[in-house]
Amino acid sequence: MTAISPTPTSWDRPHRAAERMARAWSLAIAGTSYVSMNGLEVQDFLTSLSTRLIHALTAETFDPTDVREVGSTLVAAHFTEPTTLERTLAVLAEQFGNAPSKRCAQIQGALASGYALALRDRVLDEQEEIRTAALWARARAEEGRRVSEARFRAIFAGAAIGMSVSTIDGQVIEVNQALCDMLGYTADELRAMSFDDFVLPEDPPSAGAMFEEVLSGGRDQFRIEKPYVHKDGHRVWTDLVASIIRDEDGRARWLVAMFEDITERYLLQVRLRHQALHDPLTQLPNRTLFFERLNALLDAAGDTGHEDARIGVCYLDVDGFKVINDTLGHDVGDQLLQTVARRLARSISGEHQLVARMGGDEFVVLVEQCGGVEDVVAVAEKALDTVRAPVHVGGHEISISASIGVVEQPLRGTSAAEVMKAADTTLYWAKADGRNRLALFDAERHTREVTAYELSASMPAALERREFFVEYQPLVRLSDGVTIGVEALVRWRHPRFGVLGPDAFIGMAEETGLIVPLGRWVLHEACRQAAEWRRTVGDRAPIMSVNLAVRQMRDRTIVRDVRAILEQTGLPPELLQLELTESAVMGTGGDPIEDLNALAALGPRIAIDDFGTGYSNFAYLRNLPVHSLKLAGSFVAGLRPPEGADPVDQEIIAAVIGLAHTLKLSVTAEGVETAEQATRLLELGCDTAQGWYYASSGPASAIKL
Repeated sequence: MTAISPTPTSWDRPHRAAERMARAWSLAIAGTSYVSMNGLEVQDFLTSLSTRLIHALTAETFDPTDVREVGSTLVAAHFTEPTTLERTLAVLAEQFGNAPSKRCAQIQGALASGYALALRDRVLDEQEEIRTAALWARARAEEGRRVSEARFRAIFAGAAIGMSVSTIDGQVIEVNQALCDMLGYTADELRAMSFDDFVLPEDPPSAGAMFEEVLSGGRDQFRIEKPYVHKDGHRVWTDLVASIIRDEDGRARWLVAMFEDITERYLLQVRLRHQALHDPLTQLPNRTLFFERLNALLDAAGDTGHEDARIGVCYLDVDGFKVINDTLGHDVGDQLLQTVARRLARSISGEHQLVARMGGDEFVVLVEQCGGVEDVVAVAEKALDTVRAPVHVGGHEISISASIGVVEQPLRGTSAAEVMKAADTTLYWAKADGRNRLALFDAERHTREVTAYELSASMPAALERREFFVEYQPLVRLSDGVTIGVEALVRWRHPRFGVLGPDAFIGMAEETGLIVPLGRWVLHEACRQAAEWRRTVGDRAPIMSVNLAVRQMRDRTIVRDVRAILEQTGLPPELLQLELTESAVMGTGGDPIEDLNALAALGPRIAIDDFGTGYSNFAYLRNLPVHSLKLAGSFVAGLRPPEGADPVDQEIIAAVIGLAHTLKLSVTAEGVETAEQATRLLELGCDTAQGWYYASSGPASAIKL
């Protein structure tokens, strides 16, 4: 039998699809119910229903109303046997096999619901007729009482549903044969019983209160689904309707109960619910059941006795599962997931622990009533050990590992979405830290990452709103203390976090690529200011030093951008110094080196920033068009310990300065904070310096020329 595919092209001829489905449906349910239609009439009838079901399958938004009406229409046409419903659901599963499983399950559930409700209403109508007949028989005049009683007894004895009559105190005084057959007892055995003999642990919580309310006269009737125990021990589920019969004075005298055996329908509903709440591949609870359980715990968090309750979540992801799928095939991958699921369920599942599959290669363990982080970590470590054991599938021995994000927190004051967001974030940390490990949720780290994300997301708009601005720090000649240059340093005047330094956002700008337009703007702003100084102070104008990030150097427009900015601002190229890190120019070939030579050809000076923290390759450096080195501040810091300068740092600085001068490169020291450092750098032959000792960064107006 060919399944219907829910692709757009499958429904070009919906009537043909409906006819095809109706033929399969009519064959499946043939002979299961007695109806007053021949084969062609049945097929025409089912074609119209198939059309409605196909419409529900392909609709953008699922509406269960029309599908329930299909179920009730089947009952109205006297397709009322349980086998008819079972085979109908099987046809739907087969015909809609290629459809999304969620939509198919929704259609099956809605149709079964409509079918069950129609059957129930039909039985209720019959029951109401019986009750009316019973009441009418008792209300008739004395002269017709015997006839009425005979009629009632005939209905009572011949009814297809079970019936009983009891006293108000719960003693059974009469039962019909249908009830005897339903429960397997004789009439005498049932008459020897009372209400208390039928109480079961599986009874709905409201059952006892409903019985008490009816027996006390608070209500005349109630309806409930309740299990009974058959004489041979199995459970019989019934749709129970109980009604009070009053005497002429209005006093409650009898309780008439009517029982419909709904065991097959109940078991079908149980199976459907199990399918809806369990993963078909691993048979573990699925994400729906997991969130149902989690939300139930969160809802109960405010109840008395649960105020201090805590919860733990271990979010597990199998490391490298995609590689296994891609190399060994999806069949092996599925077997691997089944093995992992069995192991987790066997080693971890307990009374207060739930192992579920979230989808793909992700599993989650819900730890209820945990005593603290240690309890959840113990569960996570056990899960890691469980997954690490080699797996034999498809003729392969596979060694795998897992990464786990661990969250442990109070139930009160949180939500399912927040818990899972924290677990997912922590799982990402475990992956980023090297896999095959667990990571604990850290609220402060999470807050920092959220803040960083917010900054990253708002950077493009901030650039458009001109929230960035440039400050300048003097570059001072050590020999006479004269300011011969300035370094342009970008800042961000954030509307929420205040003024942010480059350390807070340059890294994110590099990752997102925004460093290119941001760096272009900084370069233009710095050159504009340098050109302004050139016009106002002439030859005393300082050299403008601007940082270029690695990603800027790798951008193919960098040379064109620098040329255009110099032309637009009118700044002489010799008054511009471009600072690059060692990683941007050393140890690479190709375009970056070509671009560096092209930049130098435009006329700006080229400086290597933070020299000493990267390659520090003088042999390579001598072949580059470099004019200056800037010593990393970490070396300069070694010149100011309280007990005296670090001799190692001092020797390194001296060696770097000597080699740089041999290559005809000037040397600038960064991070100079004390007079002692400045004096020692001058003694070592350093050319220029910058740092708080001279001035912190500030607006252009603060630079003294």
